Amino acid sequence: MDQVFKALSDGTRRRLLDRLHEDNGQTLGELCARIDMARQSVTQHLAVLEAANLVSTVRRGREKLHYLNPVPLHEIQERWIDEFESPRLRVLGAVKRRAEEAMTDKPTYVYVTYIESTAEKVWDALTDADLTAAYWGHSNVSDWRTGSRWEHVRTDGSGVADVVGTVVESERPGRLVTTWVAPDEEGQDDKYSRVTFDIQQHAGIVRLTVTHEDLPDESARADVASGWPAVLSNLKSLLETGHVLPQEPWLMPTR
Repeated sequence: MDQVFKALSDGTRRRLLDRLHEDNGQTLGELCARIDMARQSVTQHLAVLEAANLVSTVRRGREKLHYLNPVPLHEIQERWIDEFESPRLRVLGAVKRRAEEAMTDKPTYVYVTYIESTAEKVWDALTDADLTAAYWGHSNVSDWRTGSRWEHVRTDGSGVADVVGTVVESERPGRLVTTWVAPDEEGQDDKYSRVTFDIQQHAGIVRLTVTHEDLPDESARADVASGWPAVLSNLKSLLETGHVLPQEPWLMPTR
């Protein structure tokens, strides 16, 4: 049990367990693609998780697949929670969930597209200032490190940013999370929305999932529901054909 608590005390190891919870049975390479860390360091963290029996491995040919083992976590629950506090915690958990749902009941928009490309090229298309200028009409400007500021800057030479925010997560080439807000509302916590780009490679294609959450109202959701498909279609065209669509798709009439 001491090894389990030691393994869980590190944030990177908890993230590795989260990745396996999302998609069990990953190779070292697949796990490294989602963690901004050297391969050797990820291997060391996995060794700690294996020693604690939180991760088990299975050989498949030359590959080693990593699987989440929930048994030690279940034993912790049985030893310290179920016997004493389970009924009371279930009630408190239900109250907490209802309160959180009431407080965060803001519209969310999700868009998924499939692109014939690589995860690295899709990542670059989302973060490179010149590439975003080509298909988005704005340059996304940042160093893309976690905690850094980013700006959505007009390409007319004015230097004006129509959207600003913070990089919340940056795990090239698999996941990018940013906050979005109008520059004149910066610093007002209730005005921020949040955009997550999940980039998943499968053979020769990439599934790009964009989740835009914490939108202020249904009107804002309707706006992004028309904007994201246009922008991402232009990105898809650029990566697959080498050029953007012949007309700016966001200017196409909706009816």
